[in-house]
Parts: sequence; structure tokens; C-alpha cells
Amino acid sequence: MFHVTRTDDAQAGPPADYAGHAAGFRRQDLIGRETGSHQMTLSNGTLDPGGWIAPTVHSYEKSLWIVDGELRLSMLGQTVTLRRNDCAVVPVGVAHRLSALGDGARWLEMSAPVRMLLSDHRKDTFFLDPAAPDGGDPAQVDLRDPRNKHFFRFDESSMDLGRLSRGSDAAAPEVSASMATALLVYSGIGVRMLADQRVSAQLHTMFVVEYQPTATAHPHDHPFEEAYVFTRGRTDALINGEKLTLGPGDVLWAASGCDHAFYNRTDEPTQWIETQAPQPPAQHSYRFNRDWSYLEEELSVRTEKEDS
Repeated sequence: MFHVTRTDDAQAGPPADYAGHAAGFRRQDLIGRETGSHQMTLSNGTLDPGGWIAPTVHSYEKSLWIVDGELRLSMLGQTVTLRRNDCAVVPVGVAHRLSALGDGARWLEMSAPVRMLLSDHRKDTFFLDPAAPDGGDPAQVDLRDPRNKHFFRFDESSMDLGRLSRGSDAAAPEVSASMATALLVYSGIGVRMLADQRVSAQLHTMFVVEYQPTATAHPHDHPFEEAYVFTRGRTDALINGEKLTLGPGDVLWAASGCDHAFYNRTDEPTQWIETQAPQPPAQHSYRFNRDWSYLEEELSVRTEKEDS
């Protein structure tokens, strides 16, 4: 099972359960229970200039990936300004407050487990006293501050394999301090983690994926759900045997057990934001079709030999 849609600000509107608890807030739900997901909700959020959301607590975990503008986030006695390519994780049950700075902000929001519907017998979002104190004046995300437990910044240059291979200033913030934050590269595919256990995410992951020209991920499936928000280039996909071509603004969701493959058949890199829920297990995250087809063929050959 899979679902394809597109990010479209014109489809965003004020969430009904936020009435009286927010101003200038609009949301487009892309993936969720309405589209068949049992594990995740993916949405496109917008705060207009001067917009705000009252202090909120959720019974789910979420991460925010800033697409445009500036967003002020206060939680756990800390206030930060999130800008384009910044990522923040809000753990389950943690009170947080959002407000727009400057010309407003737009972000991708990943929630796990899947958000409840307003028609459900219980709710998963709770609003606190708007007069509650926040974390003071906002600061920028500091990747090297060891007190930073919930924030990460993606630097476009961190995907530049040529630059990284030549070495760089070890004190630069985009240089990984450990393997946990390093750029993973395999078969022309680059992966840069954003939200995982390193920044206190327990129920989902979020990361940037980049395919170099000719890069390929052969058909496979997972024991978890995945969603992809395409941001750069044109990517060919094979989803449950159906061919798709996906570009900036396109969104794909693949259920657990849905086989999928990706190909960059262009002369330029392609890129997307990928999310997973629940978090992948320590082993057997990938089940490649060709491996099990090989086993089937081997067993068939043995059976034929035995019969003869």
C-alpha cells in the first residue's frame, strides 16, 4: 500500500482543535490515518507573520524541519530560533510554544505514533496556560554545545562529497564530531541524519537523502512505514510494481511491506527528506526482493535436480 500527494499551501487551513489556542496557524496534513498510515502523521505547517501557538503538550513525538522563514521554539526552559534547514525534536509529553519571527515560517512536521482524528474517543493534543513563562530570549542552534539534546542543523555543504574528501576545518560546525552525525555514503547515495535517538527521538527518524547520477536502490521493503518529501531533481521510483517520477513538492508514503525502489537517471543529484516510523530495528531493516528471488531460484533448481 502506498500514497502519493503534493505539498500545497493552498490546501492548508486552521486545525479545528487549535481554535482559540493559535493565531495565523495553518496546516496541510499530507500523510496520516486518512491515507492509511498506522504509524505516522506528516504535515506541512505555516505560521503567518506575528502568528503563534499556545503552549502545547502532545501524547506523540514530533520533529520540525524548517523549510522557510524563522520559527521561535520554547521548551524545557530553552528558547531557540529555528531557520531554514534547522531540525528540532519535541519529545512525548514535553510542553512547547511556537511563534513566528519576521515574515513567518513554514515547516515539515513529522509525528509518531500517528495522530488521532478529532472523531476519536480521546485526544492527543492538550493546551496549557498561555501566560506560562518560556525559555527567555531566543538563541541560534549551537551544534557544538553539549547541552543541546533536541536540535540539529543541516548544512547543504555537508552533502558535497568532493569538498569533504579534501578535508576541512575540524572545528567547523558542519564537521561531524562522531560517527553518529557523519555523512553516510554508499553506492552513490548520501544520508544525513536529522532526527534519531541522538537528539532524543525514540519513535521515528528523519534524514536527508541525496542520490548522485546513476545511483540506485533496488526493490526492497521494510518492517516500518516511510514517507518521502522530494526537494530537488527528478527521481524515478518503482512502488509495488508501479512506475512513478517524483520531483520537488511531491510526497510519497510507503506502508510496511510495500516494496519500492529509487533511481536517479538524470545528470544532476536528486534529494529528499525521508521519515520512518517506528524507528528501524537493530537488524533486518531491509528486505531486498532480489535476495529472496535468488533463494527461490536456488530451491527450484535443487528440486528439479532431485526430481530428475
